[in-house]
Amino acid sequence: MGTLIEEIFSRKAGRTVHAGEILLLDVDYIMSHDNTTPLAIKALREIGKPIHDKNQIVLHLDHAYPAPNIMAAENHRKILDFVKEQELPHLFMQGVCHQVMLEEGFVTPGAIVIGADSHSNTYGVMGAFGAGLGSTEIAVAWVTGKCWFKVPETIRIELRGQTQPGVYAKDVMIHIAGMIGMDGGTYRSVEFGGQYIEALPMHERIIFPNMSTEIGAKCGLIAADQVTIDYLVNETPAKGPFEQIRPVDPRYERMITIDVSDLTPQVACHPDVDNVKPLDQVEGLEVHEVYIGTCTNARYEDLEIVANILKGKHVHPLVRVIVTPASQRIYKKAMKNGLLEILLDAGCTVTGTGCGACIGRHGGILAAGERALTTMNRNFIGRMGSPLSEIYLASPATAAATALTGRITDPRDYLENL
Repeated sequence: MGTLIEEIFSRKAGRTVHAGEILLLDVDYIMSHDNTTPLAIKALREIGKPIHDKNQIVLHLDHAYPAPNIMAAENHRKILDFVKEQELPHLFMQGVCHQVMLEEGFVTPGAIVIGADSHSNTYGVMGAFGAGLGSTEIAVAWVTGKCWFKVPETIRIELRGQTQPGVYAKDVMIHIAGMIGMDGGTYRSVEFGGQYIEALPMHERIIFPNMSTEIGAKCGLIAADQVTIDYLVNETPAKGPFEQIRPVDPRYERMITIDVSDLTPQVACHPDVDNVKPLDQVEGLEVHEVYIGTCTNARYEDLEIVANILKGKHVHPLVRVIVTPASQRIYKKAMKNGLLEILLDAGCTVTGTGCGACIGRHGGILAAGERALTTMNRNFIGRMGSPLSEIYLASPATAAATALTGRITDPRDYLENL
């Protein structure tokens, strides 16, 4: 009987647990990628024990793939040699790890999925526990199949009403980050619920657990419902039945209620994700690059929004507009339905799948003095290249409108003309 995280952990523990308890729990899957797997392999060698269950391990090449430099290539070789040596069954090179984890059915309601990446919180969209851990902790989980957890207190964010046309889940989450601050959810489980969340399709829901990382949360959770089940049944190979775990007589540390009805497009401004302003306060600011991608906003529906705005038009001639679909499945669907042709005709560069420019290693690095408007989840100094560049975060619609003008632009005028 408790919050959503208490309910999930109680089922795993086989007894009722409460916030503050420290538990040793079995994990369902253990994820790492090309940036973090080599360190986990090193730690495994030092531990000197065999892998507990090879089927639990899911590896991805996505952060620097294809390899943009020799160091990345060497990391890929280490991982591939390790997969061959250990005969590991789950290796993916088909897009951003978090998107692929969802598409391939590794995340189901009530599961515990840990990942060597800070945005492993994304898995909370399925009513699962997802959290980012260090590579050494990942290696220990490889050996034991278990992980220690302290049950976090919960902040409940109740979202009511419906957004206006041109205002998206990304705008709502950016607004929340501005309200709560980057440390407002530190080591808390943040539950997102209410009328607004319940009405959202899966691709919009994902943004909230994904960006719970940006407010310091241990995890971000949305209770599984019919939308969740429909996604699992129709879009993934996961096998049911699936339990719809929900809070039961919960005691929240804090409750925040937000009516989204009057919200306008939002922008997280340089240099912090909680430096949030309504778009009209920064409208007209010149940009040099627009980046549409990442585990936050590079799904098919996001590309569709962008394509609808850009169709029959051409992006600003002095702006680099880079589109990186989150997965091969998304890429193929966008290609089949003509979205990629629209984007290319509009002057965008469409890259292969993966993390791309988000981590500042390839695919759209910024020079000193440049400013980017992106659909990413964070805008730390130096995140996309030069520490003297600036990153602004917004919705795919805002990104598309900005791509046309070369300046931060409200998308609503363009949407009205569709």
